[in-house]
Amino acid sequence: MIKIWRETGVIANDPWVIETDEVKAAGEQRPLLSLDALIARANESNDVGLGVVITPFDDVGRLEPYLSRLEIVAVSFPAFNDGRAFSQASLLRARLGYTNELRAVGDILIDQIPLMLRVGIDSFAVSNPTALKRLEERRLPGIPHYYQPTAQAAEAGETYSWRRKPSPAA
Repeated sequence: MIKIWRETGVIANDPWVIETDEVKAAGEQRPLLSLDALIARANESNDVGLGVVITPFDDVGRLEPYLSRLEIVAVSFPAFNDGRAFSQASLLRARLGYTNELRAVGDILIDQIPLMLRVGIDSFAVSNPTALKRLEERRLPGIPHYYQPTAQAAEAGETYSWRRKPSPAA
């Protein structure tokens, strides 16, 4: 069973569904389209409030013309050791300026969630029973030091990430 979690807790009645041959959005549910399906739909209509799921092979730069029409972008983690979605999430937030919901889907482990939060992911489709239990108990693992600047600042304040920040324009 998959539950949607945000830092505020578990979300009930989330409408977004990743469509497959076996699963289709019905009733109040809304589809998370593939990148190609999203682009086709966006080019054929003026729809807004769309959702898309990005696979590790997708180029998130292709989303740029459609970002204002998206309500949610889901980045896929097909395996716990596949970190390409971290880069995709970071690119969406930092370079493309995406501000709406950014969701992690797939093989999500509790140890990865603090790092996912740092790159700007703000909701999680979690099926791992241990991860769900710890999330419901608000028991996230702590990571005291960071070396990269990200969408979310370190709780302890500045760390080594200050070295990579661009200098202010004169």
